[in-house]
Amino acid sequence: MPELQTPVAPAPNAPPVNLAANEYLTFGLGEEEYGVDILKVQEIRGYDTVTRIPDTPDFVKGVINLRGTIVPVVDMRMKFKLPNAEYNTFTVMIILNVATRVVGIVVDRVSDVVQLAAEQVRPAPEFGSAIDTRFITGLGTAGERLLILLDIEKLLRSEDMALMPASAERDSTH
Repeated sequence: MPELQTPVAPAPNAPPVNLAANEYLTFGLGEEEYGVDILKVQEIRGYDTVTRIPDTPDFVKGVINLRGTIVPVVDMRMKFKLPNAEYNTFTVMIILNVATRVVGIVVDRVSDVVQLAAEQVRPAPEFGSAIDTRFITGLGTAGERLLILLDIEKLLRSEDMALMPASAERDSTH
């Protein structure tokens, strides 16, 4: 008669096991590398001509027609107040699905997809009110690389972006 085996329970004080590491699409702006949750990425495209919309902030490059969907396009260099870069063959648009919207972001280059375990991610440092870090979920380390991990939903919901409603309550009052 085979012996029944019972599963072994973890020790009561054992740290939780993180079975799923998070994956990030990494991209470059100047010398810095950033990462966004890979699950938010719909596609990566070469930079294409956008239709400029009057009276929008400078960092909103305009819109593109992506298979029948009008997609706003944000230049991340301009959003983060970095020096302007020339658009070249490496300049790409990352098309993101964020909440109920499709949004494109223009970056200098796309690097790769990186898988980070929980122990590879550190909280964003506090800089006081001088630097806005509310869009940074943490800093990831992958070998010698330091990645600035972005909360793209918070970024796109920010007041100056106005690309997505900040909350359902705000939508119902207009």
